[in-house]
Amino acid sequence: MGRLQGKVAIVFGAGPNIGGTIAHFLAREGASVAVSDVSQAAADETVAFIRDRGFQAHALQGDATAAADVERIVAQTVAVYGRVDIAVNMAGRVHWSHLLDMDLDDWRDAVLSFPTAGLLTTKAVARAMIDAGHGGSIIHLLSTAAHFGEADGAAYTSSKAALLSFARSAAMDLAAFGIRVNTVTPCAMEHQLWTLMKDEVLDPNWQAPTHAAFYSRDDYLKMLPLQRFPRASDLAWATVFLASDEASVITGIDIPVDAGLRHKYPTWTPGAHSGVNIKDYAANARVTRFGEAQERLIPGHAASASGSAADRQENQ
Repeated sequence: MGRLQGKVAIVFGAGPNIGGTIAHFLAREGASVAVSDVSQAAADETVAFIRDRGFQAHALQGDATAAADVERIVAQTVAVYGRVDIAVNMAGRVHWSHLLDMDLDDWRDAVLSFPTAGLLTTKAVARAMIDAGHGGSIIHLLSTAAHFGEADGAAYTSSKAALLSFARSAAMDLAAFGIRVNTVTPCAMEHQLWTLMKDEVLDPNWQAPTHAAFYSRDDYLKMLPLQRFPRASDLAWATVFLASDEASVITGIDIPVDAGLRHKYPTWTPGAHSGVNIKDYAANARVTRFGEAQERLIPGHAASASGSAADRQENQ
């Protein structure tokens, strides 16, 4: 507690998984947090959660890919809190398609969205920091897609890779002002088990699609050396570190929050040796909101020792 005392943060993206959890953890460490989202309802929900726990937060609505909205969000944050020290950005749009079927408008929308949001949020926040005469920390959320090729993901991988390279160059441009720019890279997230992939996990009759680009959550889990999907809280802790004075000499880096996936030998499949599987994993998983554990993903299951440890870690 108190690692960000007296600092002001803006989080662009406010859902109860990644964005809301990061906002919650920044506030819990002492920051006053402006939470923005394209949906006013999402921003309001996150702010209500944070305020209910006695922390400072303010809701704002806007599109992080629109210059006027971003400039207004930054100006309103300064008007409410007097300054801005931290910005966290994860805004962008995703389109999946085989490259032979890629629609040009979808390509432009996806490829431009993440680096455009990166440029606009970084530029507006950096100008506010420079005008106030102090430095700060800007953090962009990436994906393993920024580092690998992915079937059916040409637009997404291109967009995230562009954001990665943008952040490195921005770190160089802004270093003279004491402004640090870093990135955090997750792989597939645990919350996708009850959002995007719930049928695969919960339906006993579920059958894997046969098209070549598909891989299951079980396939993915078996590739993770630590044999656990990252949680929103794991990303939040990495973000808190980069936002804090503990990282005052760190800029231009990417922190992989991916259970060791990026750095393992490609042909090694850890789960083939351990026997880990997605059904057992899901049986011990908890649904989380804003980094706090809620009900079990599979109701009525008695927690194992490993499941209980996972629950404790989520609430640290």
